[in-house]
Amino acid sequence: MTDENQRVDASHTPLATPGPPGAAPAAPGRARRLAAPVLTLAVAASALGYVAAVDPYEPGHYPVCPLFRLTGILCPGCGGLRSAHAFAHGDLITALGANALAVIGYFVFAGFMIVWLIRAYRGGPTPRLALAPLYWWGIGAVALIFAVVRNLPFGSALAP
Repeated sequence: MTDENQRVDASHTPLATPGPPGAAPAAPGRARRLAAPVLTLAVAASALGYVAAVDPYEPGHYPVCPLFRLTGILCPGCGGLRSAHAFAHGDLITALGANALAVIGYFVFAGFMIVWLIRAYRGGPTPRLALAPLYWWGIGAVALIFAVVRNLPFGSALAP
């Protein structure tokens, strides 16, 4: 007597799997693991290179912030392109003066990319930005406070 659950239907067998039957599939090669972080880094470097080459201080190259255009209020991102331009040219003081929050973001991004590249090279897990909601609310609160303070007279040093 044959048990129905033990029958093997040839049409449902998996395609060729490397290794012995029942073994886990082979891990992707180093080049494949590095593809996503290297591509991300290339896109970010290209964007930074473009901002470094096309001066945001010259009018007409980039659009004006819609919030600033309509209300005259500086958003947390205002001055970000000028900050990126100065940062790309190695002028950290001017970059901080244009948008200090953006400079912090550049360093956080660089740190994340370093961790991602090292883990991809070694075959470790991909880093995730899995923060508790409280941290995301805290980041939002910092951005809001930054936006408010840079629009007040005593916070003019934070304005671009």
